[in-house]
Amino acid sequence: MNTLKLLSALAISLLLASCNGQDKNKETAVDTSISKIEVLDFHSTHRCMTCNAIEANTKYTLDTYFTPELKEEKITFQVINVDEKENEKIAEKFEASGTSLILNVIKNGKETQINLTDFAFMSGNDQEAFSKELKAKIDTELKTL
Repeated sequence: MNTLKLLSALAISLLLASCNGQDKNKETAVDTSISKIEVLDFHSTHRCMTCNAIEANTKYTLDTYFTPELKEEKITFQVINVDEKENEKIAEKFEASGTSLILNVIKNGKETQINLTDFAFMSGNDQEAFSKELKAKIDTELKTL
């Protein structure tokens, strides 16, 4: 009986590890004429202070440093409630079930997803640190387009 419990626990652990060990920087293909950065801020209906700060600081960073790119739609910003039925497909595509900050870099139609959620939670309540780091990450990706 103990062997059965041990094997069950091992199987569950392996299943969880395989689900959580997925590559967070995924690549997929879209229209090859498109080259831009999509900044995607996913959230659930009920949000904490940090979740609200992530959105506010992302918007601040984009408006402060990337106004021309926003106007040219070289950078786009979307705030997406994962609890709303109409957002189910995009939330599933980016594996967002709650607050997540994703850069979806599209270069010549090829998508690369960069998950910034850990960074966002670590720096979300410090506008200066958050903005400096997010700006650097976006600048790096803009150079690749």
